[in-house]
Amino acid sequence: MNTATPADRTQRYARTIEASKRIRWDIDRDVIRGRSFDARDKFMPDGLSLAPELPFLDAAAQRFFGQVQGRTYARMFGLVERFIGAKMLDISREHWLGDQVALEAIVRFTDEELKHQELFRRIEKLVADCMPEGYRFDISANEVAGFVLGKRTWAVLALTCHIELFSQAHYRASIAAADDLSPLFKDVFLHHWKEESQHAIIDELEWAREDARLASPAERDAAVDDLIALVGGVDGILQAQARADAAYFLQVQGMPPEGGQAQQVHDTVLKAYRWQYIVSGTLEPRFQAMLASLVDEPQMQRIQAALAPLTYAVPAQGSALLH
Repeated sequence: MNTATPADRTQRYARTIEASKRIRWDIDRDVIRGRSFDARDKFMPDGLSLAPELPFLDAAAQRFFGQVQGRTYARMFGLVERFIGAKMLDISREHWLGDQVALEAIVRFTDEELKHQELFRRIEKLVADCMPEGYRFDISANEVAGFVLGKRTWAVLALTCHIELFSQAHYRASIAAADDLSPLFKDVFLHHWKEESQHAIIDELEWAREDARLASPAERDAAVDDLIALVGGVDGILQAQARADAAYFLQVQGMPPEGGQAQQVHDTVLKAYRWQYIVSGTLEPRFQAMLASLVDEPQMQRIQAALAPLTYAVPAQGSALLH
C-alpha cells in the first residue's frame, strides 16, 4: 500500500527534475560523436543474446547472432517508447492545474522519450550500413501503441515500469560490464540508462497514484486482466520477430532454413527475447515489490500463472544477467 504523503511525492518528482537537468545529453555531441558501427564489433553481451547456447556456431557466427539481436534491441526500445511517451503526455493533463513539480517532471520525461525515439532511428540507420541486406522489422509502432493505449492506465503503467526497470538491469548487469562490446553500442545504452533511471521513479509514482484511484476490487481485477493481455501481446510480437530474425540469421550464414540446427537457432532467439523483454523484468526485485504492494494474493497468482509458460526463458547458467 502506498503511504507516501503528497509532500513526499513532490520531493521525489523534484529529484528526477534535478537529475534530468544534470545528466542531459545530446545525440550527436555525447552519444554518436561521428562514429559508426563495424561488422567486427560485438553488440549484445552473451547473457542477453544467449549465443553460447548454440555451440555449433563458431565465434564469428555467435557474434553475428548477437548483432542481429542488438539491432532488434534498439528497434524494440524505439517501438515501446512510442506508447510510453504518448501515455505520459496523456497523464500529464492530470497535473496541469495541480502539482506543477510533477508536471515538469512528466514533461521532461516525454521530451526525453521523444529524443530516445530519434536516437534509435539514427542507430538503425548506422547498424544497417554495416550489416547484410535482408533484415526485417515489420512491427508498426503506431499499431502497437494503439493496442497498448487501449488498455487501462494501471496496466499500461505496470508494463511501462517493467520495461524501464529491465532496461536499467540490462545495462548495469550486462552491458556496462562487458569489455568486448562495440563502444558506440555501449554508449547508446549508457546514455539511455541515465535518463531511464529517472523515468522509472516517475513510473512508480504514477502507477501508485493510479492504483489509489481504483474504486473497487473489481476495477483492479480488470486492470490485472489488461496487464496479462499486454504481456500476451508483447509475447506475440516477440514470436513474430524471433521468426524473422532467425530466418535472416540463417540466410546470411548460409545455413539450411529447416532442420535441427535451424530449429535450435529459432528457439534460442525466442528464448533470448522472452528473457530480455519479459522474464528478466519480472525477476527484478524492485518490480516484484512494487507489483506485490498493489495486488492481492489471488491477483498475483493469476499474473504468475500467465507468466508460467515463459519462465523457462533464463540463461542456461542461471537467472543472473551474465556478461
